[in-house]
Amino acid sequence: MSVQPKKHLGQHFLTDKNMCRKIADQFIESHDCHNVLEIGPGMGALTDFLLKREGLNVKVMEIDRDSVAYLEENKPKLKDKIYSADFLKTDITQLFDGEPFAVVGNFPYNISSQIIFKCIENRDLVPEIMGMFQKEMAERIAEKPGTKVYGIISVLTQAFYDIEYCFTVDAQMFNPPPKVQSGVIRCVRNSTQKLACDEKLFIQIVKASFNQRRKTIRNSVKGFLKGNVVEDQIFTLRPERLSVEDFVYLTNLIEKLIPGD
Repeated sequence: MSVQPKKHLGQHFLTDKNMCRKIADQFIESHDCHNVLEIGPGMGALTDFLLKREGLNVKVMEIDRDSVAYLEENKPKLKDKIYSADFLKTDITQLFDGEPFAVVGNFPYNISSQIIFKCIENRDLVPEIMGMFQKEMAERIAEKPGTKVYGIISVLTQAFYDIEYCFTVDAQMFNPPPKVQSGVIRCVRNSTQKLACDEKLFIQIVKASFNQRRKTIRNSVKGFLKGNVVEDQIFTLRPERLSVEDFVYLTNLIEKLIPGD
């Protein structure tokens, strides 16, 4: 039995075993976390190498019923550890009885950013995210301030995770080959438990800033200023110049201008 990749699910099965091993090796069990949830395992190419790691408690979540059936038949080590579910629609707080777990996988390109955002929302439970994304997305998540690649997902992820771009994966290693290259990154939760500002306002300001990224900060956040005029150097910059710390500063500055709002 084998599984045919389904286009509507964005499936591209990694077929190179050496690459699967190399990707699995990027998982470093940060924060002494030995629970692992692999998203979208397909036929288990990456899963096999995770299962070989001593001391790991590996569970998988797969939305494709054919893949679930294949795993149930061919991966006895996964007995009672296969969730036939959509990660984005699942309450993940009790997957490991409330214990922290790492999220790994060859993530479907069409939902990879949503996976990241859900992990950020549940960052207290997710100390590490390691996996493969479309190369452009992987680079965007890992990018530092100062370039056109740096954007919303860069800031929001880097607010809570330290990110390393590990390596690029060629399209020919997949079945079917995607039209783009892939990139593997590792995100390790940093020491930030809570931002030193209103986090909801922070997210709104980051999004507003990059939604008009060609404009200066003063123009892109003028809706928050309520007509107030503030002389601060930060308002003369464009959003790609601002670090996470700068956006925290900006958020606090704006919050003081609109007390009680």
